[in-house]
Amino acid sequence: MQHNRPKITKDLFVHEPMKKRSAEEIEGPPSSFWKEARVRLFKNKGAVLGLIIIIIISIMAIVGPMMNNFHYDDQDLLRSNLPPLVPGMEWLGLNGENSHGTNIYEENSITDNNAWIGTDEFGRDLWTRLWSGTQISLFIALTAAFLDLVIGVLYGGISAFYGGKIDDIMQRIVEVLIGIPNLILIILFILILEPGVTSIILAMVITGWVNMSRIVRGQVLQLKGQEFILASKALGASNSQLIWKHLIPNVMGPIIVTLMFTIPTAIFFEAFLSFIGLGIQPPLASLGTLIENGYQEMRYFSYKLIFPAIVISAIMISFNVLGDGLRDALDPKMRK
Repeated sequence: MQHNRPKITKDLFVHEPMKKRSAEEIEGPPSSFWKEARVRLFKNKGAVLGLIIIIIISIMAIVGPMMNNFHYDDQDLLRSNLPPLVPGMEWLGLNGENSHGTNIYEENSITDNNAWIGTDEFGRDLWTRLWSGTQISLFIALTAAFLDLVIGVLYGGISAFYGGKIDDIMQRIVEVLIGIPNLILIILFILILEPGVTSIILAMVITGWVNMSRIVRGQVLQLKGQEFILASKALGASNSQLIWKHLIPNVMGPIIVTLMFTIPTAIFFEAFLSFIGLGIQPPLASLGTLIENGYQEMRYFSYKLIFPAIVISAIMISFNVLGDGLRDALDPKMRK
C-alpha cells in the first residue's frame, strides 16, 4: 500500500530574514586585528589630530634650523633682544615692536635677516634655537622611551614567563626601585655625572623601565596559561619561541600604549631638569632651557617664553591624546 507523499517544490522553502547586525558581520572579507585597530584609530579625530601635530613638529625639528642663515649658537650683540618680526603677519603681533610700541628694527637700522620669533640677550636667533631645542628634547625622549621599552619588555617577560623564585627575586628588585622617588634618584645621578644628553637619558632609564616591565609581566601572566600556549608547548615549541612568537605579539597593544605615554613623561623630565639647571648646558638648547630663559625675562620679553611653551605643550598634549586613541583602538572590547 503506497502512501500519498506531498510533492516537494521550491515554493515550500522560504529564506529566513537575516538580522541587520548579522549581515554586517559576514559581509566583506574578514579583517585582521591590526587592520581593525587602524580603522578605529583613524575614526578618532582627536588621535588623528595629535598624530598630525607630532609629525609636523618632528619635521620642523629637522628642517626648522635650516630655514634661515643663523646657527643655534651664533651670537650678535647688535641684534640683542629683537622682538618677533614676520612681514605680512604684523596683525598677529609679529611686527618688530617692543612692549612700548617702538619698532626696534627701525631704531637699530636692521633691514635684513629678520628674527621671526625674536632673539635672546646674546642676539641668538630664537627660531633656530627653538627647533634645535625641540630636536634635542625629542631625541632624549625617544631614546629614553626606546631603552625603557627594551629593558621593560625583557625584564617583565622573563619574570612572568619563568615565575617561581626567579619572579620573586626580580619583583623584589622592582619594589625597591618603586620605593625610591624617581625624581630624587634622577637628580642624584645627574649630580654624579656631568649634566648633558647622555647623563639625562641614563638617569631617566634607571627607573623609567619599571612601569613597562610591570605591565608586560601582568599581561604575560594572563596569557601563559591559555590554550594556545599549552598547544604550542605540546607541539615542542621552545621557551624563546613561546615568548617572541606567541606572548610578546599578543602584548603589543599595551606595550605601544605605554610607550606613547612614556614619551611625554620623558619630555617633561628633560624640561624640568633643564629648568632647574641640571639638564642641557649652554650653548646647547632644549625646550627646558628655552623655557627657563624665557621665564626669567617674561615680564619684558614674553615672546621668549611663549613660543617654546606652545611647542612643548603641543607635543605633550598630542602624545597623550594619541595614546588615549591607541588605547581605545587596540582594546578588543571597543569593537562594535
